[in-house]
Amino acid sequence: MAALTIRTRSWDATQHCGTALASHLEPGDVLVLSGDLGAGKTQLTKGIASGLDVAEPVTSPTFNILLVHEGRLQLNHFDLYRLDNADQLEDLDYWGTLESGGVAVVEWGDRFKEALPPDGIEVRIRITGDDDREMAVEPLGERGAHLAAAWAVACAGVPGTDVEISNE
Repeated sequence: MAALTIRTRSWDATQHCGTALASHLEPGDVLVLSGDLGAGKTQLTKGIASGLDVAEPVTSPTFNILLVHEGRLQLNHFDLYRLDNADQLEDLDYWGTLESGGVAVVEWGDRFKEALPPDGIEVRIRITGDDDREMAVEPLGERGAHLAAAWAVACAGVPGTDVEISNE
């Protein structure tokens, strides 16, 4: 797939892009989110949770490392920010959780290249203004390419959002 960039002009648009993606998620899907503190990783995850019919509030799992939310599909929300090394992934049963049949959202997964799944999508979120964000989407494997393409179409209809697909 060509390079996909999604630009949002508000927190609501970022969240709605997450909701739009959720309708395409299936058991075992993995999203790896990266970006500076405050970039919108948790905001995007809140939208995904909403689209998965998660009823409880979704917050950053920074101090818990993993929060599990029940919805149409189980949402396994990781935050690897506080981990020091990749060996700690084993202590969390990271790989077992990814393979447990839910959807996994992994914040700060880029800190450990070992944490990148063979299939899924990697989303690098960049702050471009007070509420403006740019999400560079990198498909991982065949499933990731399918998800990225579906997300591009779904986000195209979200108000306050621009979608750019470029051939690199």
